[in-house]
Amino acid sequence: MNLLQSILVYFVSPLISLLILIMFIYMVFSWLIAFNVVNLRNPMMAQIYGLVERIVEPILRPLRRVIPPMGGLDLAFLVAILGLYWIQGYLIPAAINLVG
Repeated sequence: MNLLQSILVYFVSPLISLLILIMFIYMVFSWLIAFNVVNLRNPMMAQIYGLVERIVEPILRPLRRVIPPMGGLDLAFLVAILGLYWIQGYLIPAAINLVG
């Protein structure tokens, strides 16, 4: 296994998995805030939500310009998750095979 394959396998793929997990945390947070379970006046919750939002919003903002919400559903989130799964499941293995 050469250096580029190692970087793809041990760094990029887990990073995409972590990003998918953070996106799901953002989704759950948004639901909890919408249903008034979590209050953002709590400084710790506001800090955690702010961190997660700073990570996820740069990915979702360009998608939201193209894909408007339909009936209260954020389809940009769905497209982002499917895109990340596609990158992790198809592009990374293809790149590993191409390099090796």
